[in-house]
Amino acid sequence: MGALFMLMMLAAVLASALGVVWTRHESRVLFVSLTALQNQRDDLNIEYGKLELEQATYAEPRHIDDEARQRLGMLEPTPQDIRLLSQ
Repeated sequence: MGALFMLMMLAAVLASALGVVWTRHESRVLFVSLTALQNQRDDLNIEYGKLELEQATYAEPRHIDDEARQRLGMLEPTPQDIRLLSQ
C-alpha cells in the first residue's frame, strides 16, 4: 500500500512540475507577444502624430491659397467681378 501511495505522489509531483514548466513557457510566449504589440502600438502612435502634423500643414489657409493659385490657376477676383446678391 505504501508503494502505491509513493507512486501516486511521484505522479502528482511530476504532473505539477510539468504544469509549472508549461505555464512558464506560455507566460514567456505571451510576454513576447505583448512586447511586439506594444512596439506596434508605439509605431502607430508615431505615424498618427506625423499624419496629424501633415493634415494641419495642408489645412493652413496659406497652403490652400498657394495650391489654388499654382496648381489650379485661380486668381483673386477683381472688384468688378464681385456681385452682391440679395433675396
